[in-house]
Amino acid sequence: MTKPAILVTGGATRIGAAIVRGFAQADWHTIIHYNASAEPAEALAATLPSAETIRCDLGDGDAAEGMMESLANRLPNWRCLVNSASVFDYDDATKLDPATNLSAMQINATSPARMAQAFLRAAHSESVRSVIQITDMKLANPNPDFFSYTMSKHALNATIAMLAKAYAHDHGVRVYGIAPGAILASHDQTEDETEVSHTLNLLGRKTAPQEIVDAARFLAKGALKSGSTLYIDSGQHLLDQPRDVIYLARENTGEGS
Repeated sequence: MTKPAILVTGGATRIGAAIVRGFAQADWHTIIHYNASAEPAEALAATLPSAETIRCDLGDGDAAEGMMESLANRLPNWRCLVNSASVFDYDDATKLDPATNLSAMQINATSPARMAQAFLRAAHSESVRSVIQITDMKLANPNPDFFSYTMSKHALNATIAMLAKAYAHDHGVRVYGIAPGAILASHDQTEDETEVSHTLNLLGRKTAPQEIVDAARFLAKGALKSGSTLYIDSGQHLLDQPRDVIYLARENTGEGS
């Protein structure tokens, strides 16, 4: 295979699927990771010129690392890993839910950290190899909602600078972050709530999935300083919001909290 390869975790649906399509359009071989989304993963792969699917439960860190080593053994030009998969379950700052926290920290932070390490250790390419960690604008604009999720994204964010410094001697390695704002409907949002919540940012506009895709494709070129994070959120991270926009939207539409 001569095409550059990219693995996108959670690549069967939502933002992950958009990233997969964007790289496929740029003539990359796309590897679509999924756990429970076999049908949409296979359906997406069938629409692309060069794609494959791979299943792994990221709740199992050993399996996640093993998946990376297996891919590294057979991909001659593996240039990019995008850690997009995550769980987004509710607890709040007044009462951490242990099960929610354990799942969030493992799937959203620990497994992606181990996968990034395995990729940088074992993947082969003559071009720049890039890890892109998908974090959240909550890094800069936190609120008490989705406490364990937010903790896990802060933990994932910490890996970016540490990995970048660990590989500072290697000019062929980049480690980046993309911190999205509200892009797609999430949790238990209605369509009306989504329309309101997605404009609760500095520019008062909806941020499109394509903006995340464009950012990922730019970063995969390795043209930005390793350790950098791009906020793709129409300025939401520059605000100080008291709650998640899901609930702010409900307050604005009179539907309660």
